[in-house]
Amino acid sequence: MTDPTHPQAAPRRELTSFVRRGGRMTQGQLRAWHMYAPRFVVPLPGLPHSGIVEPREPLDLESLFGRRAPIVVEIGPGMGESLAAMAARHPDRDFIAFEVYEAGAAGLILKLARAEVDNVRVIVADAVSGLRHLLAPGSLTEVLTFFPDPWPKARHHKRRLVDTAFADLVADRLTSDGLWRLATDWQEYADQMREVLDPHPQFTNLHDGWAPRFDERILTRFENRGIREGRTIRDLTYRRS
Repeated sequence: MTDPTHPQAAPRRELTSFVRRGGRMTQGQLRAWHMYAPRFVVPLPGLPHSGIVEPREPLDLESLFGRRAPIVVEIGPGMGESLAAMAARHPDRDFIAFEVYEAGAAGLILKLARAEVDNVRVIVADAVSGLRHLLAPGSLTEVLTFFPDPWPKARHHKRRLVDTAFADLVADRLTSDGLWRLATDWQEYADQMREVLDPHPQFTNLHDGWAPRFDERILTRFENRGIREGRTIRDLTYRRS
């Protein structure tokens, strides 16, 4: 099998001057981007440098994947270990990953190429505006939000992803019985998630409290670090009701 890290990319002069949103890429990230972006990354003409998606027609998901299948969205897939493994285990599903930084997306698509999966597409854009403007209401079977940035300082809590407005958006994009799976290693953020979602009229907590660990989520280095540092991992699972 061809080594996915082999530099079959653009000339060195272009690579060394290539700076994208999120900072300058490493040589390995650049090679991954040049080799695999056409295969995995959804082109978004006219996307501003901020990554904020402006109003536009939703994506034609059937054309994007070449078939009709249940759609699972992961917001912030990190290094992609969990997503690549999940996509390989579920070839009957199609997966969309939102990653706002192109350097992060380069590492993600390299993981996908090494896993030899074809049922994942990566959207390099802000997840909130992307979910709002690129995906149609009722189009998603599951939404995965694993270890979002906890913004631990009190003055930054307003930047946290999971709030009532975002919950309303996720509910609108899920099918009538779709699932929203969340996980965090910050107890205070986990409590906030429940304060938002437990009383939400469009969600039902499937476990009436903390969910058991989602066994489809492989144990990543990030999660292991939280465990080593003594933090409790909290899982939550909600059904669109």
